[in-house]
Parts: sequence; C-alpha cells; structure tokens
Amino acid sequence: MLRAAAFWLVLTAAGLLIGIAGYAGFEGMPLVDAFLNAAMILSGMGPVETLNTTAGKIFAGCYAIFSGLVIVIATGFVLAPIFHRVLHRFHVESRRDD
Repeated sequence: MLRAAAFWLVLTAAGLLIGIAGYAGFEGMPLVDAFLNAAMILSGMGPVETLNTTAGKIFAGCYAIFSGLVIVIATGFVLAPIFHRVLHRFHVESRRDD
C-alpha cells in the first residue's frame, strides 16, 4: 500500500509540475496562478483563469486529457492492492476449465 501511495504521489507531483510549466510558459501566468490552474484541472474541477493564447488553449486541452488519464491510472494503482486483499480475504480463486 505504501508503494502504491508513493507512486500516486510521484505521478500527481509530476503531473502538477507539467501543468505549472505549461501554464507559466504558454500563458505567461505567475507560478501561483499556474499552480492553481494546474491543480484545478488535475483534480477534475476545470481551469480558473481565462486562456488568451492559442498555444495555451491547445496545451490546456492536452493537459486536461493527460490529467484524466493520470487520475484513472493513479486510482488503479492505489485500489489494486486493496482489491487484491479483498479477493484473498474471501478466498476468491480463479478456476481454469481445461
């Protein structure tokens, strides 16, 4: 569980850093505003600031798709050990019919 949580933390931090760099670079936002926009998109809430440049809008679209995938992947990594333990607890085994 700790390994899965650590992987989730690293994946989330990397995604956040990508978002901060993109918003600061493409939109010229200060780091605090870039952090806010990146955190809001990564959490699924949506952007806060209005985007002004075409490059910023394209980045925001790609970042939103990336963020959705990060959420799904991170959730899978965190929940997999839990489901594994539940299956063992109830002695669920796979059967092969040969």
